Amino acid sequence: MTKFFQHPQALVESDQIGQKTRIWAFAHVLPGACIGEDCNICDHVFVEGDVIVGDRVTVKCGVQLWDGTRVGNDVFIGPNVTFTNDRFPRSKQWLDSYEGITIEQGASIGAGATLLPGLRIGRGAMVGAGAVVTRDVPPNALVTGNPARIVRYISDQTASSASVATQMGKVDLIPRVPLDVQPMIKDMRGNLTARETQNGLPFVPARYFVITDVPSKEVRGEHAHKECHQLLICLKGSVNCLVDDSKERSEVCLNSPEMALHIPPMVWGTQYNYSPDAVLMVLASHTYDADDYIRDYGTFLKLCRPK
Repeated sequence: MTKFFQHPQALVESDQIGQKTRIWAFAHVLPGACIGEDCNICDHVFVEGDVIVGDRVTVKCGVQLWDGTRVGNDVFIGPNVTFTNDRFPRSKQWLDSYEGITIEQGASIGAGATLLPGLRIGRGAMVGAGAVVTRDVPPNALVTGNPARIVRYISDQTASSASVATQMGKVDLIPRVPLDVQPMIKDMRGNLTARETQNGLPFVPARYFVITDVPSKEVRGEHAHKECHQLLICLKGSVNCLVDDSKERSEVCLNSPEMALHIPPMVWGTQYNYSPDAVLMVLASHTYDADDYIRDYGTFLKLCRPK
């Protein structure tokens, strides 16, 4: 007796289907495919043999999941999304292995989107309807267009620079991540913003680096530190900064030297949407240590939320 629902007009050749999963009319699941529990596989879905689908996944009508595809838990795949796994397809030419697409937990793919081979859609990311995705999508990013570009990050609270600047003090974007607003002295000779390292900063810097000439489509950061503090100051232009302490996410636009974003250890930081003239200075509390970086978002969440 099967523990999942199979419509009479569905063809299910795999014996690896989870409990409470529903497979609807004219869907075809090949031998070897693995589908988790409580999934909803809608009409006219085709699943090849080397496919793994997690739990509580929704796959809407007209989707084909080709060999090498890996879908995490709680993923939504909209109608007529196109997956690919071969960059140079030829008729009657078969590969030994295929460049599958990985969709991480909680991500959503909008209707009619197209995903090129070998891509990774990050945890909690969202791909807009009709987007053509040619690059990996970072965790929690919203991408749209052809080719798909990051529009913004999905955050719990988005603070505009104007609303922050009017408060003239510390603004708690999320716990432990303050944004300092520092006064600027303005006169006819120009503008001056100053801080004393011993008194005016949350730490004494051990190094600094400056980021310039970043194409607006590129994303920087995408990591956390185990021990190092960072202070971000946009000296010219503007850049959007996302901070994530594993419980909450918030975003702010740095567009003036008057503002400085303090990112303590164990907070995930991402910078994107650089203006063409953006100059971002980063002060760090420690010298460079590759082992201090956490570059995988899933690993970061596990360290922040130990069982």
